[in-house]
Amino acid sequence: MFSEVNGKALQRTVTRFYQNLSNLSEKKQKGNKVGKLKWKSPIEYQSMTYSQHGFKLNNTSGRHATLWLSKIGDIKIRCHREIPGNVDIKEVAIKKETTGEWFVSFGLETDIDDLPKKPDVDSLDTSNSVGIDLGILNYIHTSDGKTVDWLDLEDDYERLRHEQWKLSRKENGSNNYEKQRVEVAKIKRRIRRKVLDYQHKITTWLIREYDAVFVEDLNVQSMLQGDRNARNKQNAAWRQFITLLEYKADLHGCHVVQVPPEGTTKECASCGVETAKPIWVREHSCPSCGFKTDRDANAAMNVLKRGFSELGLGWPEDTPVETVTATNTTQFESVSASHVVETGSLRG
Repeated sequence: MFSEVNGKALQRTVTRFYQNLSNLSEKKQKGNKVGKLKWKSPIEYQSMTYSQHGFKLNNTSGRHATLWLSKIGDIKIRCHREIPGNVDIKEVAIKKETTGEWFVSFGLETDIDDLPKKPDVDSLDTSNSVGIDLGILNYIHTSDGKTVDWLDLEDDYERLRHEQWKLSRKENGSNNYEKQRVEVAKIKRRIRRKVLDYQHKITTWLIREYDAVFVEDLNVQSMLQGDRNARNKQNAAWRQFITLLEYKADLHGCHVVQVPPEGTTKECASCGVETAKPIWVREHSCPSCGFKTDRDANAAMNVLKRGFSELGLGWPEDTPVETVTATNTTQFESVSASHVVETGSLRG
């Protein structure tokens, strides 16, 4: 049986197995409760990775190409973008989704000298740096007074609920059940893709607009445990959002730094005094210094200040917090979700 599979693909499977064991061990050492790896039968294994060799991509000039895989042969594929001619393909991953469709991803290697250089840390200032609060009423709130709307997915979720109801009325294991299961999987995939596409557009704007982007290192697991909050946070996919920021930072020459999230909402961005606020209180009003602003704007300013601290930089003395942002009034620069989707940039 092993002779029917490429050797590199088998090696990557073993490597993934040991990586999973190592991850479980690290979590256990940190005091987290961990389970055991679940073994899959060969029919359940839906992905395969070739590294270094055992593959060849041909006819890459257009959208249609041919991928040759060792022990499999030629496969016609449709590329969603052209692969640059000056890069080396180091890895090919093939995956079957729950819809029954197969997708292939290419791992490319490029010369690091071709990437834009990040600005020197010592040259950063508040005018080209931004703190990001991952909000509740808005998708994000920036320290310089911009808010981005949530992506409207209500129609998609309404259709999902309807198709899931139809699935519940099918006999499990029947042909009709399988057809309906695929329909449900397609809607879920559509939602995931919409969220990912939206995040790509926002993160691309952020790392092109600023020299440094600071964001909270959020405990996503605890955020998902809030009552009636799970679906919104899953739509937001904060960890995915931060991951996109980090890898794009290297591509576009931008610093991305995660900062401790504790107290960013309670702490006054002007004087540092903490004031407890229930989740429904949307305004920050400091009883000590009188500084007033939006709750999320205050948190974004604190994230910006902590970002400078994480980089070992002091807060510029000639930059009082009130001048960092225009959000000490109720007038914010609101950017709609539809505008982001249509243009791909928050700049109109």
